[in-house]
Amino acid sequence: MGPLQPDNAQLVVGLVVFFFIFGVLGLVVLPRIEKTLAAREDAIGGGLERAETARAEAQRIYEEYQTELRAARREAAQLRQSAAEEGAALMAAVRAEGQQQRDQLVAEANVQLAADRVIAEAELREDVIALASELAGRIVGEPLADLPRTRAVADEFFAELDAKATAQS
Repeated sequence: MGPLQPDNAQLVVGLVVFFFIFGVLGLVVLPRIEKTLAAREDAIGGGLERAETARAEAQRIYEEYQTELRAARREAAQLRQSAAEEGAALMAAVRAEGQQQRDQLVAEANVQLAADRVIAEAELREDVIALASELAGRIVGEPLADLPRTRAVADEFFAELDAKATAQS
């Protein structure tokens, strides 16, 4: 008996063991291998799918962020512009109010100055009349302050001075 002529009993036992091992491998091991391969394929394929979904979600969130950022920048620019305009308006109002107060103070000061000038001029005229009368009285030797003509001469002199000053203006 040789390899080309096997013993029938050994051939049957070999075939039975072969089919038994083939059946065990086909019924037990092969489903586990297929299950493991399916899990790996799911992990790889599903991972890519999940990564693609996550990337799409991240892109959508990024676009929303960019849109909100543009809107916020636009709003900030509008706020800056309105604040600048409001500030300019307030500055103009404050300047106008300050100018008005300055004009009012200048007008009041001019009125007060004119009144003070009139008062000072009247006091000086009285002093000049009194001094001129006293000096004239010393020269003449008689008191001239009580004479009515003294007042008229002084008033006439001051009227001539006022007329000359008005003509020069």
